[in-house]
Amino acid sequence: MDLSNILVISGKPDLSELVSQTKGGAIVKNLVTDQKYPVFKNDRISSLGEIRLFTETDEKPLDEVFAAIRDHLNSQPTAFDPKKAESKEMFALLEKALPDYDRDRVHASDVKKLFAWYNILLAAGKLVPEAEEPKAE
Repeated sequence: MDLSNILVISGKPDLSELVSQTKGGAIVKNLVTDQKYPVFKNDRISSLGEIRLFTETDEKPLDEVFAAIRDHLNSQPTAFDPKKAESKEMFALLEKALPDYDRDRVHASDVKKLFAWYNILLAAGKLVPEAEEPKAE
């Protein structure tokens, strides 16, 4: 799964996918609403491919973290709404999926975002295991 074209844009809800680049920014598509809109160079934009989660030994890229969660949940969404769930419930699931996450440096707000993003990506069909991804010819 390639998360380099999946973007987090400060001030915008949900996740977006890069559609095309322009002189002054880019055109993106919201993964929840499918609406396209422009973003500009002065917007704070982060690619999910660049974000890492702290573990006890190093940092794991989000694609590996999402794969571990997907495998643990058998490609199903979380049983809870990350926006309303209690921290204990979210941390318990994270511990089962990724037992070596760093308990001192991973905060409740990080885990809330992580599971919200997981559910969005799963619903958008972006968490397909690499063996099942269609090959471009």
